[in-house]
Amino acid sequence: MKIYALPFLMLAIIPIIGWESDFDTAKQKARDQHRLILLEFSGSDWCIPCIRFRKEVLETTEFTAFADTSLVLLKADFPRLKKNQLPKSQQQKNEKLADQYNPTGIFPLTILLDADGKKLKVWEGYPDLSSTEFISEINQLRNARN
Repeated sequence: MKIYALPFLMLAIIPIIGWESDFDTAKQKARDQHRLILLEFSGSDWCIPCIRFRKEVLETTEFTAFADTSLVLLKADFPRLKKNQLPKSQQQKNEKLADQYNPTGIFPLTILLDADGKKLKVWEGYPDLSSTEFISEINQLRNARN
């Protein structure tokens, strides 16, 4: 019986962060929790720099712990493979975000926004930063606003 509980215990201690997929929800959450929004434009199944950035920065333990207490994460994904296609409603939401924040179609594109959707910082392409450096840049912007 105890053997079966181990995987569940391990899941409980791993930081789990949720990525929002709806801009209005992300803005409301940012307002309610007094946080900034990190918007990521990604091609999850074709964009090598997107995949690399996700693995080397956004999925690190350090970043996930930071984001869990400091950010609202919003993802606009544009997969190409048919098996990975998002529902039409989500595709439309992502296209609307792209029209507003990424009209030239840069991938990856990561944008730090305030709770009203105002751009505070834009990272075009793969930001050559460690997770520590990335967090530091975000904190500098957060602290400058307070």
